[in-house]
Amino acid sequence: MKLSLLCAMAVGMTPFASAHYFFDVLIINGKETGHQQYVRENDRPLKYFPTKWKPVYDNLTPDGTDFRCNRGTFPSASRTQTATVKAGDKIGMKLAVGATMQHPGPELVYMSRVPSGKTAATYQGDGDWFKVFEQGVCRQGADFTRNAWCTWDRNKIEFTIPKDLPDGEYLIRPEHIGLHEAHVSQAEFYYACAQVKVTGGGSGRPGPMIRFPGGYRSTDSSFNFNIYNGYKAYTMPGPAVWKGGKFMAKRYSNTSVDVIVEAKPAKLARDSRTFREAMQEE
Repeated sequence: MKLSLLCAMAVGMTPFASAHYFFDVLIINGKETGHQQYVRENDRPLKYFPTKWKPVYDNLTPDGTDFRCNRGTFPSASRTQTATVKAGDKIGMKLAVGATMQHPGPELVYMSRVPSGKTAATYQGDGDWFKVFEQGVCRQGADFTRNAWCTWDRNKIEFTIPKDLPDGEYLIRPEHIGLHEAHVSQAEFYYACAQVKVTGGGSGRPGPMIRFPGGYRSTDSSFNFNIYNGYKAYTMPGPAVWKGGKFMAKRYSNTSVDVIVEAKPAKLARDSRTFREAMQEE
């Protein structure tokens, strides 16, 4: 029954496969797992529709709690398995029904540790998230509206679990942001959550942290960016990537996010690259 439904979806989605898409398969060290086996399933009428501030689809925006893992995914968490992976493993999340990413824009991966007393299947993702991967432009001289972006025509987002990550259960949240209409404040977000248990890890302390909703604002420059008329520098949204080690933070009065203790409390623009670099302790 489920296979028949998926096939029917694939037929219906074929014309749109590269325009809109959704993640459904977890990849562990190059080996694909089953459809929605470890990835929470959303309940949207058209599963491949993006999340936007405008126009709003399915009453879902980045300001809602469903922006954590997509609409209606928490009820599916109990029937979603939790994959056992190792720190240092290469992890991927693949798009469904043969789709590829043919919207220009960056890719990011966030993780959130399941709090004590819960499991990945009972955690809503309402705690802290940290970024473990990001990638924007790979070919600066290429078409900035298409294949200049690393994600162009790819069917998955891949990253490596930091070896210093403590053991435990986590949610993994890959995200692709379509910027083709960001110049008119219509950035598109494609994302999902996988449930994993990390083993063989270390004693790192991830950070800086972000929460969803609230971590992204409709006025952020990252979501109001013009890809047209040639290459220009793009500021990645969210905090800096955690690469391992023990993050230590102190909140300064002139900022809305945590900055490492060693960083001088200079007044830095929230969206500036300098500010984001100051947030990462190597």
